Amino acid sequence: MSKYLFKANYTTEALNGLKQAGAANRAAAVGEMCQSVGGSLESFHFAFGDVDVFAICDLPDDETAAAVAFTIGASGAVELETVKLLTVAEADVALDRSVAYRPPGT
Repeated sequence: MSKYLFKANYTTEALNGLKQAGAANRAAAVGEMCQSVGGSLESFHFAFGDVDVFAICDLPDDETAAAVAFTIGASGAVELETVKLLTVAEADVALDRSVAYRPPGT
């Protein structure tokens, strides 16, 4: 399983629906969605600022995360940004890899 951070912003219509159904209902719906694709919801947080919700999900793979993002985006109720999260071990593997790179202007 890989972890993905979903940053969501609700439309006005979606916020009105949220007010009627409640915050716990929305977190439960996201948890059920994750389970439906073989994953789980690790955390779900409403926030102040320019992002309404931060959700961290454990999902089987990138294709599953993309399917989730496409489905949410197609609803029209949410503007979504998806970030794949790396474990410390995964970051160490990446840091140990040799990459042939030449910065611009060199």
